[in-house]
Amino acid sequence: MIYSLKISRRALKFLDSVPEKSNRILRDRIKILGNDPFPGRHGDKERLHLPEGYIVYRLHVGRSFTLFYRIYEQHSCIRILDIMTIEQAHKRYGKSGSG
Repeated sequence: MIYSLKISRRALKFLDSVPEKSNRILRDRIKILGNDPFPGRHGDKERLHLPEGYIVYRLHVGRSFTLFYRIYEQHSCIRILDIMTIEQAHKRYGKSGSG
């Protein structure tokens, strides 16, 4: 199944702020999620259980960036919620955050 991709304004703003090479790498990885969004198949994806009670997935992109996304299976849609440096992600969500 192929999923449509939606990117939040916050994530787009981050993409616009990084150098061209990083932007290209991030966009390439986002496109790959459309074919394979679930953890355990390819790449460094992990399911996170946030205190608010909903499930978010995270994907490390290289050693520099982390993106957070939700999967809406009923709509075959993936929404990229946020993109940040790995350091920012560790500060905001803790080093693990998984469950």
